[in-house]
Amino acid sequence: MQFINPKTDFAFKRIFGSEQNKDILISFLNGILYEGKSTIKSLEILNPYQVPRIRGFKDTYLDVKAVLDNEQTVIIEMQVLNVEGFEKRILYNAAKSYSMQLEKGQDYTLLNPVIALTITDFKMFSNLEKPISRFILKERDFLIDYTIYDLELVFVELPKFIKEIDEIETLTEQWIYFLKSASNVNEVPEKVGGVAAIRKAFEVANIATLNREELEELEHREIYIIDQRNAIKKAQQQGLEQGLEQGAKEKSLEIARKLLDILDEATISQTTGLSLEEIQRLKEEK
Repeated sequence: MQFINPKTDFAFKRIFGSEQNKDILISFLNGILYEGKSTIKSLEILNPYQVPRIRGFKDTYLDVKAVLDNEQTVIIEMQVLNVEGFEKRILYNAAKSYSMQLEKGQDYTLLNPVIALTITDFKMFSNLEKPISRFILKERDFLIDYTIYDLELVFVELPKFIKEIDEIETLTEQWIYFLKSASNVNEVPEKVGGVAAIRKAFEVANIATLNREELEELEHREIYIIDQRNAIKKAQQQGLEQGLEQGAKEKSLEIARKLLDILDEATISQTTGLSLEEIQRLKEEK
């Protein structure tokens, strides 16, 4: 068997955002948010997966949005690219989901908590070692919690999860393993297959279950991610090369300044690689 990569936005929404697969999302959220406890019994998916929604549906930025049986809203996003403004967008989406609960004139007491759950395929917090981190409002100096817990940001950093399949024990670890490794196996590992919802998630992720439109959309998203990663890598490399060039130029200028009172301009130019015009400017500045 071959399984699609749950880390693409298309695959993630297909697996976790389908009306007929609510049990998968419930198990996943119980594992990630509630340490495997059966806290969530039911939920309503507000933006269910449709086959397939025209290319570019990522423009909404929210892969899955659901209201839990305790009236909490959870917005879930799978992010594979560390793009500029990503951190602000998470906070914006959470605040927007919180404020849009009310119609004009309604009482603030009607507001229900919002959890923004973000899974990243890159490291976000270098000073934190654990894969899952949770942020709430606190007093800055004394770290006292705000009186309500209505906004919470939860992050799952997949690269920080380094356990092998035989080391996995909890439901939390089983779901993180699924997200990180499903596309790299050709059968459902026994260590995670014992959880009905995870086994079903593998079934949904089986590439053989996709129709032609879904296969095209999957290919489109994977190509897009590869192109974006290559663009980021190229920009980083160009920045490094530019920095090295600027560093070498500064070194040459520094050497030339020290030789101004010792050698003639032509010799300094040959020694440092600087042009005669650059040597003359250095003399004028001096």
